[in-house]
Amino acid sequence: MGDVLKKVPVREQAPKVRATNFDEVCLGYNKEEAMEEASRCLTCKNAKCVQGCPVSINIPAFIKEVKEGNFAEAYKVIGQSSALPAVCGRVCPQETQCEGKCIRGIKGEAVSIGKLERFVADWAKENGIKPEAPAEKNGHKVAVIGSGPSGLTCAGDLAKLGYDVTIFEALHQAGGVLVYGIPEFRLPKDKVVKAEVENVKSLGVKINTNVIIGKSTTVDELMENEGFEAVFIGSGAGLPMFMGIPGEVSNGVFSANEYLTRSNLMKAFRDDHDTPIVTGKKVVVVGGGNVAMDAARTALRLGAEVHIVYRRSEEELPARREEVHHAKEEGVIFDLLTNPTEIIADEKGWVKAIKCVRMELGEPDASGRRRPVVIEGSEFEMDVDTVIMSLGTSPNPLISSTTIGLDINKRKCIIADDETGATSKAGVYAGGDAVTGAATVILAMGAGKAAAKGIDEFIKNKAKIGRAHV
Repeated sequence: MGDVLKKVPVREQAPKVRATNFDEVCLGYNKEEAMEEASRCLTCKNAKCVQGCPVSINIPAFIKEVKEGNFAEAYKVIGQSSALPAVCGRVCPQETQCEGKCIRGIKGEAVSIGKLERFVADWAKENGIKPEAPAEKNGHKVAVIGSGPSGLTCAGDLAKLGYDVTIFEALHQAGGVLVYGIPEFRLPKDKVVKAEVENVKSLGVKINTNVIIGKSTTVDELMENEGFEAVFIGSGAGLPMFMGIPGEVSNGVFSANEYLTRSNLMKAFRDDHDTPIVTGKKVVVVGGGNVAMDAARTALRLGAEVHIVYRRSEEELPARREEVHHAKEEGVIFDLLTNPTEIIADEKGWVKAIKCVRMELGEPDASGRRRPVVIEGSEFEMDVDTVIMSLGTSPNPLISSTTIGLDINKRKCIIADDETGATSKAGVYAGGDAVTGAATVILAMGAGKAAAKGIDEFIKNKAKIGRAHV
């Protein structure tokens, strides 16, 4: 037994090696390492870690099972709350959620809850353990739009309650942002995402791909013509934002969304796929969130010199610490307190440079972060051939514009109740990025979970009213 105040280190690919491939960076715990790390848990009765988890996994209970080597039981405990443990164990911001609340972390390092969750989920897959489908259906149909984290969670929870659930996915592959947004080196698609989707299907959930709600059919038609008693909208936020600076329409300027979709979903990083992607010799990624790190680390692996340009300091970077650390280790260059003002193109319209200004931090803005202020006379140019804009995304208005009586806010996000996911339209619920704008996988899952509960109550109440009128 090592120092109980320190985490059991997790194995990773060496930085210079992984910078040349798309294999998973973090290799996770083996059985012995997992049990040793689990033994660091204090099994708190009033567990703060559970309060920090958006889907309320009984963390002390599953870790206790890991400690004792009962991995199948640990998987059952996690499965009561989460449909995507192998995903969450890899991409959740544990440091600000469960691990951020861990009592062990007051005097030492928090328990590696995420890495233990990942171990359990991977062990279950290797040993052919799947979630159990309900013994019988309850005769009620629910439609779920989008197969990302909120849609899969909502569908899984409703299926466990006996509902007949069909997911409608716009793309050709299920998984939403898990397949198009997050790179292979963070979240393997076949090994992890596909396996988690299959687990949801094993609960009885049907998934129809290549169905664009708002074009192929509408929410109203699903309810009026197809017999769905409720609809959950978990369609994500796939509409990219841009800065609006001169030269932004030049050839060689991409949204991070497009760039990552080409690489991840359409497999442009693989030699056996024909998907075109501009690799670039010198790439600037504008932004400082997880998506910016993903785009930068992808461009690096495709052979470019990569710079992250962000207008605040390192302290204010919104990306996970782990992602920033990994990006730096791999050789991504961080140009902080820097903001682009213009993209300069050559005579053929291709990017040849980006004009920037230096910034300094002034007084805090509405978000509480110190506001960046331009340093006068600090303009400079960087020679680049590719610019990737990673400034956030908003929901595509297609669903809201084709659904009568569905209210949205000024950011084009669907307005939904935090507790139940209920929207302004009876029987229609929403959650995840379609409601909040771009956020984390686990928050989307929390919203899917809340909506499943809300839909269950709505249908049960409707049935009660129906019986009362008989």
